[in-house]
Amino acid sequence: MKIFIASAFSKDNKGGNLAGVCLYGEGLNAQQKQAIAKELGLSETVYISGGEKELFKLEYFTPAEEVPLCGHATIAAFVVMQDKLTLKKKYSIETKSGILGISLDGTSVFMEQNSPEFYEVLTKSDVMGCFSSDVTSDVLPIEIGSTGLRDIMLPVKSLAALDAMEPDFEAISEVSRRFGAVGIHAFALEGGRIVCRNFAPLYDIPEESATGTSNCVLACYLWKNNVLRQSEYVFEQGYSLGSPSEITVRLNTAGEDIEGVSVGGCGYVVDERVVDV
Repeated sequence: MKIFIASAFSKDNKGGNLAGVCLYGEGLNAQQKQAIAKELGLSETVYISGGEKELFKLEYFTPAEEVPLCGHATIAAFVVMQDKLTLKKKYSIETKSGILGISLDGTSVFMEQNSPEFYEVLTKSDVMGCFSSDVTSDVLPIEIGSTGLRDIMLPVKSLAALDAMEPDFEAISEVSRRFGAVGIHAFALEGGRIVCRNFAPLYDIPEESATGTSNCVLACYLWKNNVLRQSEYVFEQGYSLGSPSEITVRLNTAGEDIEGVSVGGCGYVVDERVVDV
């Protein structure tokens, strides 16, 4: 079976985050999908089926297990379909996190997310040991949020501290398991930039170069905490992996309420592989 490799959230047609894309997933069972994802070894592989009445079904697998949603793999899926098929401007996707809208804006693909929800506020002691030193900022809370996947938002003191972070993957996995989160999304605000690092070792993703769902949560978190309130955020990620990425998040707000959130970016097809099933 042919699997496409595409990069999502690339910056200037470079970098980004790779995902496997299978255009015809109907004939595969869950065990086959999991085996292919493990063989590819990418953070996520997405399987596409349907397409009738502008509705596609998308299923996402890490090398370890199925997950309900993945932002960068969704962007990668539509990057491949734009390259291989003739598409319209708007679609819906059925995922295990619900039915979400997709809009194609030139070379960018934007994906709707679920309305934001926020949960536990953690203490520094909860994440103690996850990194080689205490990098946490005291200005903002360590908080779990979701627009489809639960992530721990970790504010970091500075860009230098973010860059110097040395993760303990076992400790991060334990914290993620304890709080029912995918992982830790660390970020620093400096000089008008928002730079991030994302760690999800519980799902066999030690560090990821671009994360759509996590940055959707981060945009909502910044709005909620009255930091850089704006209708569009641009997040930078992937520098520590040598794969610079740019993720755009748009918020639709009314007063204090967030009524809609979408994430988007550009991408390109990198490779094609044939795998046995």
